[in-house]
Amino acid sequence: MVGAISGYNATRPAPGPDNLFRAAAHEVTLRGMLVSSHFDLFPEWIGKAVARLADGTLRTEETVVDGIERAADAFLGVLSGANTGKMLVCLDTAR
Repeated sequence: MVGAISGYNATRPAPGPDNLFRAAAHEVTLRGMLVSSHFDLFPEWIGKAVARLADGTLRTEETVVDGIERAADAFLGVLSGANTGKMLVCLDTAR
């Protein structure tokens, strides 16, 4: 269900289950994952991630929109799934 927000205004069916009532009738279990459920592993992750970020083997992706005047477009882009990774609004367009 991660990313379900991108389908809020969908004009056609999203891929995946289309009959959640049937899933309930078959007692399907759906379990989410929250980062906050794993805070005990955070120190271990930091130890591994710092070195990988420094040597470039761990990279993040983001979509950058330039200018505060495009912040609303950026927000709507998040809802429509137009971004890769984090959606950022850059206030300094001279980057």
